Amino acid sequence: MNKIPSFTIDHNRLLRGIYVSRKDQVGGDVVTTFDIRMKEPNREPVLHNGAIHTIEHLAATYLRNDEEWKDRIVYWGPMGCLTGNYLLMRGDLTPADILPLMQRTFEFVASFEGEIPGAAARDCGNYLLHDLPMARLESRRFLDEVLLCMKEENMNYPQ
Repeated sequence: MNKIPSFTIDHNRLLRGIYVSRKDQVGGDVVTTFDIRMKEPNREPVLHNGAIHTIEHLAATYLRNDEEWKDRIVYWGPMGCLTGNYLLMRGDLTPADILPLMQRTFEFVASFEGEIPGAAARDCGNYLLHDLPMARLESRRFLDEVLLCMKEENMNYPQ
């Protein structure tokens, strides 16, 4: 079998940031898959299961309610390696195009207080696996250390 493109990225050099993982033609639209990398792979501890689950609930809810972008959101969900999330959006987009949206999203998660949307047994397949304090901490760290001071190396995969 051929190696899929996401397995050809040098994860030993990959930084935290926003990357275009792929672009696909779906019908008449381009769907851009973003790699929202919150942790440096193989060099720092991964996101705790409860934290990434809570980030998933909060970010997906925020994105699907954002007045400017909600009609272009296809999917938000965690990576299996627990170092970040995938965001699929309708449109031929770049990391710079969505940087303000990601800043708002992670500010929302970092500042969130109250009941986590969809965190009830009826709404979620593992409703007990949530950690709002860690989700807030990880989101604040990503926002302050990466999203608010973005550089080219945080938006282009290492060669």
